[in-house]
Amino acid sequence: MEMLRRSSVFASEVFDRSHTDKELVSQAKALCRDYIHSRLNRAGIGWSKPEHGLAASGGALGEISSVLLWLGDELEYLRPNVYRNVARQLNITVASESIVSDAFLAVAADIFSTGRHVGLMPGVTWGKVVSLYAVAGALAVDCVRHGNPAMVHTIVDCMGEFVRKSLTSWLKRRGGWVDVTKCVVNTDPSFRSHWLVSAVCAFGHYLKATVLYLLREK
Repeated sequence: MEMLRRSSVFASEVFDRSHTDKELVSQAKALCRDYIHSRLNRAGIGWSKPEHGLAASGGALGEISSVLLWLGDELEYLRPNVYRNVARQLNITVASESIVSDAFLAVAADIFSTGRHVGLMPGVTWGKVVSLYAVAGALAVDCVRHGNPAMVHTIVDCMGEFVRKSLTSWLKRRGGWVDVTKCVVNTDPSFRSHWLVSAVCAFGHYLKATVLYLLREK
């Protein structure tokens, strides 16, 4: 944890500037590749990241990736069954690019629509963002295990598409991806509680998203 705190200070200094949509989307995809690579390694599944995905393994973005992975570990530890066998939970085949894309984007949209059904504006929190990365990692593991490693690139592209359409404005207001490091820099118990509460809400809404996807017309 101390290493993550020091790293976040370094990342904040490097990323203390405005970002374009293109940069934020590119960073989102690089972070997604690193997240997926970590989850595949943890599952004992071999997969080589493409050359352009190595950006997230070093420098400021690499430090942000380390924080994102640590937060993902916390989420997956709290609700391990939520982030396992995602394809089976969604009742989809991972051999079709269109099915994988549609399922991922549908779950993403539903995760971030929390509150809409009670008349509130949908909100974005780092808990939801990390939850989405955890879904991407779990779905990628399912795809590779079922002999469809090419779907990893599909998931990464979908993450980029969702970030471009739904998260770039929010990320700009937060100062970019480096803002996620505040989840480990701030040791105030009330801040950590807020992070965990938003994450748990994301868990519940992810399960709801699964049900909604299953109810969609095939």
